[in-house]
Amino acid sequence: MMLNARVTVFLGAAAMCGILGGASAVLRGAAPANPAGWDPKAAASYLDDRATFWATWPNAQRDHGTFCISCHTTLPFAIARPALRRVLGEHAPGAAESRIFDNLLKRARGHKEMEPFYPDQTRGVPKTSESRAIESVMNALVLVTRDSEIGHLGDDSTTALAIMWSLQMKTGPQNGAWTWLNFGYEPWESPNSAYFGASMAALAIGTAPDGYASSAEIQDNLKNLRGYFTREFDKQSELNKLMALWASGKVNGLITAEQKAALLDRTYAMQMADGGWSTAAIGGYKRQDGSAIDTNSDGYATALATLALQSGGVPSTDARVKKGLDWLRQHQNPAGQWGASSPNKKRDPASEPGKFMSDAATALAVLSLTHAK
Repeated sequence: MMLNARVTVFLGAAAMCGILGGASAVLRGAAPANPAGWDPKAAASYLDDRATFWATWPNAQRDHGTFCISCHTTLPFAIARPALRRVLGEHAPGAAESRIFDNLLKRARGHKEMEPFYPDQTRGVPKTSESRAIESVMNALVLVTRDSEIGHLGDDSTTALAIMWSLQMKTGPQNGAWTWLNFGYEPWESPNSAYFGASMAALAIGTAPDGYASSAEIQDNLKNLRGYFTREFDKQSELNKLMALWASGKVNGLITAEQKAALLDRTYAMQMADGGWSTAAIGGYKRQDGSAIDTNSDGYATALATLALQSGGVPSTDARVKKGLDWLRQHQNPAGQWGASSPNKKRDPASEPGKFMSDAATALAVLSLTHAK
């Protein structure tokens, strides 16, 4: 592992240990010199490096000189990086963030000419409609995140939101949600991922400035979205329910008071003795290849749980949330990353797919820790 020059100085002796299943090594029990207890500069460096990689990775390239946006690396990067800019006192987006945003904006503005992310059949299933839907949600979320910094909803975001609504399902079990990519990979591209996608859409709606969520023209669509969340809630994994709790902090009425209370009780019960949560446990996952899955606390589950709880109204001073946030502060590795391993198969942690869970974990950890400040 290459140590970033801007890594936080750790005091005292610290033992280097690996997370089963391929997550990067972490320093446990160390005390970062940063008074916040974690290193925002190192997190920014890690996320910037990963976003830069994705923009040039051959597998991500698409038509018109663009690249696809991913649920695990560039989407979480795009919504977390502005929070880091505020913490670091950066006055403008850096090169990596600008590149991701400009690419997304190019595809959003030229959506009629752009080929979808996956225009062909994959595993015998056409992916065109899923690609259009998933990209519409991503475009809207990233664009309104940028507009929220300015304080006004721009024309590009207004158009992106309208396109997103035009692709909302009107019938069937996903009525109120969006069709979503299914490559059999948890937690973002599987049969269970429509709920994740609907949560991303709800975050876009609630993040949009100028009181967009209250605008009269979207209330019928929003009613259908709320209906989907409450109707399908009990069928979801704990992980998907936490996504709904996160989104409910932006858009009210997504889940009922009873559903929320039951989720809080279950989430607290699943917190591990060290203060963290396990992705394997909250997702109910077993690996497709039969390999042993990591059941220890990890960065993705802990970041999502603490972020969702805070967004859902539980204060960061709550003993259980505080313990989870402390876990995050203690488990950022020297490269700035929070580790998590694939719930689908055993992966080489040095491979690009082997880093995807940690990419998302790092972005969510940033959002959770900056929410707590």
